[in-house]
Amino acid sequence: MFLSTIGQRLRARRRGRGLTQAELAAAAGVSPRFLVQLEGGTGNISVQRLRDVCAVLDFPLARLFDGLGPGSTRCIALVGLRGAGKSSVGRALADRLGATLVELDEQVEASAGMSLASVFELWGEARYRELESQALAHVLARREPVVLATGGSLVTATQTWQRLRSAAWTIWLRATPSAHLARVRAQGDLRPMSGRADPLAELRDILRVRSPLYAQADLCLDTDELGIDGVVAHVLVAVS
Repeated sequence: MFLSTIGQRLRARRRGRGLTQAELAAAAGVSPRFLVQLEGGTGNISVQRLRDVCAVLDFPLARLFDGLGPGSTRCIALVGLRGAGKSSVGRALADRLGATLVELDEQVEASAGMSLASVFELWGEARYRELESQALAHVLARREPVVLATGGSLVTATQTWQRLRSAAWTIWLRATPSAHLARVRAQGDLRPMSGRADPLAELRDILRVRSPLYAQADLCLDTDELGIDGVVAHVLVAVS
């Protein structure tokens, strides 16, 4: 289970960064066979070669081994665009882990005493980012296990995103732009369409810009392909 979990984490990281096994092996200076065994959870692991692979992936060894052995990850954070399934996956995952689900934007609204729309209208994005950073600090200070559903744009706030990555196990819930839009419509949220000539094209542009940031997460899971139950199952294996 230990080697299998390491292999799954590395494979998800590689795919999130858009690398083939051959490309990663060449960049890290390891043999394709070693990488296949590494991702498959078989064979002995050379610490030095493992370090070389993680260096190419910009994946600290401390994050790779987080939650394995004594102790566990206190906060699992879900990132991705609106409609990625963060709330649905978060509820199911929190239930399985016996953790508390926290919606970060709800914490911002509670702190501000008003809706997000009012925060932006009255104070602008800069104030929202301040409240978001403060809310995240409070969540990360909790002692009990937490599953955190973040706002879709959190990754664009550099310092806040770095703080989250350093303190939590981060998971990018990925979906196609059309799936994002369909899910938001199904929820009755018309904001992505309001006053927009081509909302799907705008979502594609947003996802194109943010994907490299989302890909910095520890794990990338496709909600279109896996569904809620499949995503939860993969996360439970990764953090076990």
